[in-house]
Amino acid sequence: MDSFVNVVTAISDWLWGLPILTVLVVGSIFMAIRLKFFHFKYIGYIFKDTLGKMFSKEAKGEGTISPFQALTSALACAVGAGNIVGVSVAIFSGGPGAVFWMWFVALLGMALKYSEVVLALKYREKNDLGEFVGGPTYYISKGLNMKWLGIFFAFSLMLEVLPSTMVQANSVAAAAQEVFNINPMITGIISLIVVGIVVIGGIKRIGAFTEKFVPLMSILYVGGSIIIVLMNISKLPGVIGLIFGSAFTGTAAIGGFAGAAVSAAIRNGFARGLYSNEAGLGTAPIAHATATTDHPVRQGLWGIMEVFLDTVVICTATAFSILITGVWQSPNVTSGNNGTMTTMAFTEAFGQVGGAIVTISLVFFVISTLIVLIYYGEKQAEYLFGLKAAKFMKYIYVISIYVGAVGGAQVMWKFLDITLAMILVPNMIAVALLSKEVVELTNEYFNTKGKFYLKDIEHKTAKSN
Repeated sequence: MDSFVNVVTAISDWLWGLPILTVLVVGSIFMAIRLKFFHFKYIGYIFKDTLGKMFSKEAKGEGTISPFQALTSALACAVGAGNIVGVSVAIFSGGPGAVFWMWFVALLGMALKYSEVVLALKYREKNDLGEFVGGPTYYISKGLNMKWLGIFFAFSLMLEVLPSTMVQANSVAAAAQEVFNINPMITGIISLIVVGIVVIGGIKRIGAFTEKFVPLMSILYVGGSIIIVLMNISKLPGVIGLIFGSAFTGTAAIGGFAGAAVSAAIRNGFARGLYSNEAGLGTAPIAHATATTDHPVRQGLWGIMEVFLDTVVICTATAFSILITGVWQSPNVTSGNNGTMTTMAFTEAFGQVGGAIVTISLVFFVISTLIVLIYYGEKQAEYLFGLKAAKFMKYIYVISIYVGAVGGAQVMWKFLDITLAMILVPNMIAVALLSKEVVELTNEYFNTKGKFYLKDIEHKTAKSN
C-alpha cells in the first residue's frame, strides 16, 4: 500500500510541476493574445461595471442570483488557505521576486478566467428546479459536441470534491487546535453544522451568505495587512524595489533565507498566481453560470475582477505583510508550508492577537471554500445522475467534513492533485477550441451599436450632459 501511495504522490508532484504550470501559462497567454488584451484597454469600464455596481439592486437579463453574489460565491472557493499559506511558500522558495511574477501571470490569467465564464454563460441551462446551471460540463458537451468528455469532467470533479473537502476541513481543525487548543472533533462538528446549514439551502442561500461573508472576511485580513504596511510605511519603497529587482536578478541568502534564482522566482510566482485564482480549473464558471445578466461578457467581466481581488489584492496583502516586517529573513523560518511567515508578520505587528487574526482568517477562508466546493460537486452529480443523486452527494460531502477534520481517510488526500489535473486538462482543451466563440461574443458586446458597452457609454455621456 505504501509503495502505491508513493507512486501516486510522485505522479502528483510531477504533474503539478512543470507540465500543469506550462498548460496554464500557455493557455493564459493564448487567450490574452486572442482577445487582444482587451482587459487592459477597457480596464476603467470593467471596474465601473463590476465593483462600481456591487451594491446596485438592478440586474439586467435572466439568472438565479445577482452578478455580485455569483462573484462572491466563486471567490469564496478561490480565496482559501493558499492566499495565506501559498504566498508564504512562494516567497520562501522563490524569494521576493516571486511576488512580481505572481502579479504578471494574474494579469494574463484574467483573460483565461474571463473566457471560462463567458462560455459558461453562453451554454448554461435551466434545471428542473428552474435554476440556471452551467460550467465546463455544459460547454464541453454542447459547444464541442463531446458529451463523453463533459461526463469525464463532471465525474472527475465530483470525485475531486471529496478529498478536497477533507483536506480543507483538516486544515481548519489543525489551525484551531494549534492556536485555540480546540479538539478536532469539536471543530469538525461545528464546521459540519455551519457548512451544512448553508449548502442545503442551495445556490440562493449560498449567494446570500457569500455576498456578506466574503467581503467581511476579506476586509478583516486585508485590513490587518494594510495596518502592518502603514506601521512600516517608510520601508514600502524598499520592499517594492526588492520585489521588482529580485524578479530579474534573484535573491541572495539573507538570515534564514536560502536565496533564490530568477527561475525559482518565476516558477513559484506563476504557480501561486494561477493556483490561487483557479483560472483554467473550470470550477468558478459553475458559480458564475447562475448570475443574472443580459450578455455572457458582462458576467465575464466579473471573472476578471475575481482574479484581481484574489491575487492582486489578497495575495499581495500577504506578501507585503511578510516582506515589510522582514520576517522572511528570520533564521527561525525553516519552511513556508504552514504559513509561519504570515503568522510571524501579524504577531510582530499585533502581538498574540495577530496570530489569532491569521488563524481566524484561515478558518473563515476555508469554511467559505467548503461551502462552494460542495456546491460544485453537487452540480456535477446533478448533471450525471439527476437531482436525487445531487442531494445524496451533498450529504456525503457534508459528512466528509467531519471525517477530514479528525484526520480520517488521509490516503485519499494523495489523489487530490491527480483529480484536479483530470478536470483541468479537459477544461483547457475546451477553452482553446472554443476561443473563437469567446472572441465573437466579446466583439459583439463591445461593438454592437445601441447595446451593451456602447449603450452604457452613451448612457453615461447623456447623464453627464
